[in-house]
Amino acid sequence: MTPATFNVAEAFYPLHVYVCEKCFLVQLPEYVSPAEIFAEDYAYFSSFSDSWLDHARRYTEAMTARLGLNERSLVVEVASNDGYLLQYFKRANIPVLGIEPAGNCAAAAIDKGVRSVVRFFGAATARAVAAEYGKADLLLGNNVLAHVPDLNDFVAGMKILLGDRGVVTMEFPHLLRLIESNQFDTIYHEHFSYLSFTTVQKVFAHHGLTLFDVEQLPTHGGSIRIFARHDHDTARAIAPAVAAMNAMERDFGLLSLDRYFAFDEQVKATKRALLSFLIGAKAAGKRIVGYGAPGKGNTLLNYCGIRTDFVDFTVDRSPHKQGNFLPGTRIPILAPEAIAAARPDYVLILPWNLTDEITRQMAFVRDWGGRFVVPIPTVRVLD
Repeated sequence: MTPATFNVAEAFYPLHVYVCEKCFLVQLPEYVSPAEIFAEDYAYFSSFSDSWLDHARRYTEAMTARLGLNERSLVVEVASNDGYLLQYFKRANIPVLGIEPAGNCAAAAIDKGVRSVVRFFGAATARAVAAEYGKADLLLGNNVLAHVPDLNDFVAGMKILLGDRGVVTMEFPHLLRLIESNQFDTIYHEHFSYLSFTTVQKVFAHHGLTLFDVEQLPTHGGSIRIFARHDHDTARAIAPAVAAMNAMERDFGLLSLDRYFAFDEQVKATKRALLSFLIGAKAAGKRIVGYGAPGKGNTLLNYCGIRTDFVDFTVDRSPHKQGNFLPGTRIPILAPEAIAAARPDYVLILPWNLTDEITRQMAFVRDWGGRFVVPIPTVRVLD
């Protein structure tokens, strides 16, 4: 929300999550279209997280070595944002192409020298890109699979754009970790799906793609990286990690509706605990501010009813967010320097997946006795 729209009524949408009792795909209805979300002024730029840049750099090094990528290869990233990842392949003289629907993010990538096209991805885009640029030796997407309302069209596009011996890698937050760690705030309208390995395996198989490996990652509270190939590319054997992941999800209960009903009660308990802490802190005369303006923070704050009566303001490193307000709660978003000026007693970390990075950057908060608060999976005050 911008200052110009502060006095304009906001649109609110239901946030109800549905589970398919057959394939166990967890999904939201499409209340807000991708065209509205990923508009020209899309506010999320990946390059403002140092830890995410390091994750991207390490990925490019690992894939270059594993797949033998070189100057004759083509690496295509779907939802390439501001070129945060492809820039590392480019520095290694490996040809790249980014496909990014948000024009302002694509422009930032082009400024880095990362070739980019501004389009939503699906079967039609895949055919057009393959005809103009060729097929991909490595086709990747980080935290995009959950963002598409038509999952079948998206995966069909990957099948079309992938070279005969090419590899797809996709990273996404793991539904198992979301439930296990109470990460309900990652449920918001920009995310249409919440994915398990078992469900994604079925979707890819429907389109002639085989998942042949999987890795667990610490990013975003616990993610997985899947590796896919064409069904006919049997030279790439299926790793033991595939069966192990299927077994882990089954044992956790992801193939039983009872697990999802129990999650509902976990969420309510988390809300009560966070409000109890905030009420106690304010009653004791403490000042509380936030750090970060992520999508997940809006779910947390709006669900818990936390507004400026609890949190004076929040800060964010992205200049694209500074000077605006969080939707629903109307909490101001300032530059990080505002925390040093305000000297709060508590800093509520909204992008809790970046807690280590944020506490290092803001270590000076402890100079006046300030402390950090992490709301997920349970309320923790860091010493």
